[in-house]
Amino acid sequence: MLSSFACRPLGLFIGLSTLDIIYLASGPPQANQKLVALDSLISAGGPATNAAATFAHLGNSAHLLSAMGQHPITQLMRSDLASVSPSILHTDLTPTQTQSPPVSSIVVTQTTGERAVISLNAQRQIAQPDQIPQDLRKKLTTTDIILMDGHQIPVSLAIAQQATNIPTVLDGGSWKPSLENLLPYINYAICSTDFHPPGCEDTQATVEYLKQTLPDPAHIAITQGDQPILYWDDTEGGSVPLPQITPVDTLGAGDIFHGAFCHFILGSDFPQALAQAAHVASTACQFFGTRAWMQSY
Repeated sequence: MLSSFACRPLGLFIGLSTLDIIYLASGPPQANQKLVALDSLISAGGPATNAAATFAHLGNSAHLLSAMGQHPITQLMRSDLASVSPSILHTDLTPTQTQSPPVSSIVVTQTTGERAVISLNAQRQIAQPDQIPQDLRKKLTTTDIILMDGHQIPVSLAIAQQATNIPTVLDGGSWKPSLENLLPYINYAICSTDFHPPGCEDTQATVEYLKQTLPDPAHIAITQGDQPILYWDDTEGGSVPLPQITPVDTLGAGDIFHGAFCHFILGSDFPQALAQAAHVASTACQFFGTRAWMQSY
């Protein structure tokens, strides 16, 4: 009998995996101050990782390609992903590595939902194309969409060059070195206002840079926190309003937005998929942590 997962859309998510230690508090600590947290959580994090979890929760199969290794705390990360959905498959780019994966310490302010984060990124765990398992390359023929968060650019570039007929999405949280090599293979660039390519100091310059770099037709969106999403595609530009909510926790909202976008773009046009993804992300912001919203959505 075929698995029930066989007929689900399959998304490949390439990038960063972290262990997130999250505290809910009255505010971030000041110098030499000790705070008693109101609540705390531990979960797997990272842009590609949270996007994969969201994509799987929305009824799809997610294949996460990231670096974890053999350090004991990676079991916490794997257990969290397994608790989200059995349809999340993880392939480790650094399976023999024994050093700790990146750990993020996060304080969420109770009254505003704003978060303060201190973390390491993937710079200690950059993998090379020869570390991509051959069976994963073969599975690209059954992949429906690929998201890259810019934290594993050599691997992302190698896969993007091979997967020429698969829609690709960039989670552009911030500019990263060598990203200019990946952009010509990106179909949907969804970036924050903090994403500034070299020489670009504002949104207009960033959009012009992307229009000149992305393949035609370029699909570009700029997220602005709680302000409307700006977008440009092959026919027009416009904006997508966000649901009005009182946020509890904005941690991972962008990651969840990108994972939901990968789900909706498979059946909707660009502005509609942005609006649908914004609804999911806004729902998530009304719960503490990056997983609690899944119990209600």
